[in-house]
Amino acid sequence: MNQKEEKKAELGTKEKRIRNLTTLYYSRKDVQKAIFDFSENREVVPSYMMESFGKRPDSLQYPGDVFGSVKKGATSFHCSEELWKDPLQLSTGMNEDQMSDLRTGWDLLFDIDSKYLDYSKVFAEIIVKILNFYGVKNVGIKFSGSKGFHIIIPWKAFPKEINNVKTSEMFPEWPRIVTKFIIDSSKKELIKRVTILTAKADSSKYVKDFQAPKEVMPDLILVSSRHLFRAPYSLHEKTALASVVLSPKELEDFQPKDADPLKVTIKNFMPDSVEGEAADLLREALDWHKNQNPEEKINTTTKPRDFKPVKILNLSDEFLPPSIKKILQGINDGRKRAVFILLNLFRSIGMEKEELEKRIYEWNERNKIPLKKGYIKTQIAWSYRKNPVPPPNYDKDYYRGIGIIPTEEELRLKNPLNYIVRKTFQKNSQNKKSKKRKPRKQ
Repeated sequence: MNQKEEKKAELGTKEKRIRNLTTLYYSRKDVQKAIFDFSENREVVPSYMMESFGKRPDSLQYPGDVFGSVKKGATSFHCSEELWKDPLQLSTGMNEDQMSDLRTGWDLLFDIDSKYLDYSKVFAEIIVKILNFYGVKNVGIKFSGSKGFHIIIPWKAFPKEINNVKTSEMFPEWPRIVTKFIIDSSKKELIKRVTILTAKADSSKYVKDFQAPKEVMPDLILVSSRHLFRAPYSLHEKTALASVVLSPKELEDFQPKDADPLKVTIKNFMPDSVEGEAADLLREALDWHKNQNPEEKINTTTKPRDFKPVKILNLSDEFLPPSIKKILQGINDGRKRAVFILLNLFRSIGMEKEELEKRIYEWNERNKIPLKKGYIKTQIAWSYRKNPVPPPNYDKDYYRGIGIIPTEEELRLKNPLNYIVRKTFQKNSQNKKSKKRKPRKQ
């Protein structure tokens, strides 16, 4: 038997082993359910032994569809990051507007891959640490099945609008910006930790230079429209390992043997996120991108509107909405979102910059943990580089996301600016009536 024949026989043996494994593994009801539950509102496409994808678009209608595809030769399953009204309505050649109309949201997924599992593991730990710093406490982590990891932030965690722009329509632009922001934020620690690893490791195993961190940067190719990633608990054809879900605590000690498909325990990849908990992360990333690309116009606002500040002279705090009063008392969570609300409100009512700065800094001192003055200074500066816009409406997640529940009156008036204008008008009307009723002096 020549070398070509030997290689063909080897591949045939491997393929037979994988097919036997897939039949046994995917026959498990809990595995079928895990893949099906995650696939809701996603495009889901099976892959076959030679890594050829099935027809697109496709989706799962029942948990049993997983095993049905396996019987037809499927070895793995791949899902979209984007969430759709009906994935089966997708088609090649759709323009951006058509895609936006069909897209209901998107999850942010970091795809970490490297020549070495240890590098990927270190980078995953750093990313989770950065996400926690920006208030994203609930993240999903899973093994890719080879030498990397996937980290997911659910759609629920993101604000549905920023400056009147629908977040669902900003795919893949905003996910790309957040990914680049995470890469930039992680560079120093990544270089430090990977260098320590390479110094300890055998020279034949690790690349010993400062370029090593490039081996584990997230794969930005994944952040593109209709791109697919391996579903949780799907098998990997080359390694015969399962894409198992991990907790942050399990990440450090994880080894490939823990992904043995015959021993896996099913866990939920999608974390139970808090509504809007990734809002600060997204806004911080967009501000970072503006600083990095001052000449580039980023779509964070709708087409310019003819909004002009409503000048409120001698503003009395009694006219402030209850929600704003609560914020001004100082808050524990969502301080960055609160800055955004206050800046837009104060500028909308024509408050002078000196008075605005005074009120913002005084508010910050009332917070249990004040924001850094440098951060507030930057946010004020950014605010004055663009035209004033009203603060978010009460029905947006900005308020509830920081523990502020608007009153029925506030919800009826829709916006803090409307509330102030209405109360000011009522007070002025009362004053005029009082003056008219005063008897003339004889």
